Amino acid sequence: MDLSFDAYRSCRLCPRRCGVDRTTGQGGRCREGATVHAARSALHYWEEPPISGEAGSGAVFFSGCPLGCVYCQNHEISCGLAGLEVTPARLAAMMLELQSQGALNINLVTGLHFAPTVAAAVARARDLGLTVPVVANTSGYELPELIRALADTVDIWLTDFKYASNELARRLSAAPDYPEVADRALSAMLENLRDAGGRLETEEGALQRGIVVRHLVLPGHADDSCAVLDRVWSLCGNEADLSVMNQYTPNAACRARGGELARSVSPEEYEAVLDHADDLGFERLWWQQGGTVDESFVPAFDAEGVRGPEVPW
Repeated sequence: MDLSFDAYRSCRLCPRRCGVDRTTGQGGRCREGATVHAARSALHYWEEPPISGEAGSGAVFFSGCPLGCVYCQNHEISCGLAGLEVTPARLAAMMLELQSQGALNINLVTGLHFAPTVAAAVARARDLGLTVPVVANTSGYELPELIRALADTVDIWLTDFKYASNELARRLSAAPDYPEVADRALSAMLENLRDAGGRLETEEGALQRGIVVRHLVLPGHADDSCAVLDRVWSLCGNEADLSVMNQYTPNAACRARGGELARSVSPEEYEAVLDHADDLGFERLWWQQGGTVDESFVPAFDAEGVRGPEVPW
């Protein structure tokens, strides 16, 4: 896949393949043009232990999203309502600043609709001394050819696998092809990981290379969650870590609409999914303690760390 700036001219970077000329400033299905917007660049402590550890993950939150889930907790940025313009030179500088603050990695949160710029910024930051791993924190709705093109950019894939049901994916994310797309994306991530030599962590347990598959349990859909885990196990077995999350928090739109998405996940639903993960045989399984449904998981998108100097380009 072409990762030059020209890729923005008739954009087919994501499975939507909208074909929009983003260089004109027109937003594609991701709601973003060709200029990167970011809403926050700071240490983040709420990822899985091998990602955040004690020191924190260096998270850069990008604006826009190709998926657009109705229950999104980061809707301020996914809908393009928050974020400042960021040049490639500033993006590279942000990565180096996070490393200097002690970040275990550079965590690019929903940034692959800006893949050409991200890849260029990572390469420049590495030229200037970036040594920590790069994490692609993604919805899982990605093209396998993009994932393969990023093999030399991304060390760790922190990827969602949201749905096994095409109907549920259609209803909640307007993406009825999500299960098949996520299958192919995860297979490409695994291919990259195997080519690189497999999972690697430090003696302290900080992940240096690998895949963490996340699944957010949705209220009323524990059966689909178990079907997602079946898919992940079939594809990866224990070559990937699994993170099963219970942090679903109804956003204002879901509360107003009512129905199943207006409530949190019950302990019984969450335990059923965790039990299924155990039964399948996942060895590196991450879960959340009770009481984690809290909007503290959503940081303030106040442009912290976004403004500042650029690196030489």
